[in-house]
Amino acid sequence: MQRKSRLKSLYLILACIAAMLLLLNGCEKEESAEENKPKEAREFVALNEAVPGRPNIYLIVKILDNNYWNVIVKGFTDAGLDMDCNIYYSGSVSETDWEVQQQLLQDAVDAGADGIVLAPDDSVRLSESVSQIYNSGIPIVLVDTVVNTTDYGICYMTDNLLAGQTAAKEMIEQLRKKGISEEEEAFVAIQVGVLSSQTISERLAGFCSYWTKNAPEKWQIIDEVKSNEGDIDKAVECANSFFDGYEQIDGVFGSNNGSTVGFARAVKERGRNDVVVIGFDYAAEMADLIKDENYHAATMLQRQYDMGYLGVKSVLDCIGGAKLSSKFQDTGVVAISRDNLSDEDVQQIIKYNE
Repeated sequence: MQRKSRLKSLYLILACIAAMLLLLNGCEKEESAEENKPKEAREFVALNEAVPGRPNIYLIVKILDNNYWNVIVKGFTDAGLDMDCNIYYSGSVSETDWEVQQQLLQDAVDAGADGIVLAPDDSVRLSESVSQIYNSGIPIVLVDTVVNTTDYGICYMTDNLLAGQTAAKEMIEQLRKKGISEEEEAFVAIQVGVLSSQTISERLAGFCSYWTKNAPEKWQIIDEVKSNEGDIDKAVECANSFFDGYEQIDGVFGSNNGSTVGFARAVKERGRNDVVVIGFDYAAEMADLIKDENYHAATMLQRQYDMGYLGVKSVLDCIGGAKLSSKFQDTGVVAISRDNLSDEDVQQIIKYNE
């Protein structure tokens, strides 16, 4: 009976993912008319010296001045230096600002872009703009997230379904290490950025499917999934709302960088070293928890430096007339915890994230 009840709860979560609901639980505040006004796109910044006659490649990321995206920018910058092209960079301030990205795509075209690398905020709403650019003859490559069209060169990203499964596997292992037996009840809370991102949807689907098949019957995922809309301050609010609203929380899962930071900050501020934190990426807050022996934490570390670097390479290949053989390349994910933190290959990945 407990298994049937838990399956019903998880199917509810998966149904919400399929519907791409932007918010399943209210931890957001009402937005004023001023906040709802379209945001202005930030001008592109040249990341190297522009040399006449070289290809002009433009990068558009989801969040400016953010740890995860800064690593992609570094890979993009290094590729520009290695491959002798002019590179420019801009992006949105929030993952919900798909209209800003839409404007930036047009700005890049108007500026004479020879190729574009895009990390789309919205997999659905940006698909038409991506198709128009691709069909106009300007190569466009995606990183981190796909769009709902095949009109692009290739997408370099994590296999997010597999990454979600890996996160669930790590959650189960960490809960066991913490000492929770299969006969005890355990409750796990989930927080997301925005569900309009196919990346997040796939991670949740992977997490829930693995959990359903492998977690002990008495261990449950809390039905409510909180969305922070890509805002780290809201992510902290959502985390605190979970802790204030539920008598027992044994584990938390942040499905993206911002959600992970929100949980990590709340756990540290409250001294909740009884809570397992599983997340994505290697922000300073998560690194501190992993290194602290008083806490139980692990994170899914992506190879986003490779996304940026390979994105430039593929755009240049397309400009040169190459026909790419695949629409998707998995750049991989590694589960990082104190158990493998000192491993040489792990340290090699971490160095790009610090």
